Amino acid sequence: MQTPHHTPSRWIALASALTLVASLSACSGMTTQERNTAIGAGAGAVGGAVLSGGSPAGTLGGAAIGGVIGNQVDKK
Repeated sequence: MQTPHHTPSRWIALASALTLVASLSACSGMTTQERNTAIGAGAGAVGGAVLSGGSPAGTLGGAAIGGVIGNQVDKK
């Protein structure tokens, strides 16, 4: 059986995404819009990392797009 090979950039992207998600729990004083932005950025970072195979550019791009979408959710 062959062991899966994980590149350092994939580990960096995963660690960054996990750090972002873990830090969200410390943001209890945020407004709803700020919280949606942070959640969107975290989800986008994870999605970008998965879709790009752990590419840092894919992770950052996903975070940026997710943050913009999260910021616009429930905007009145």
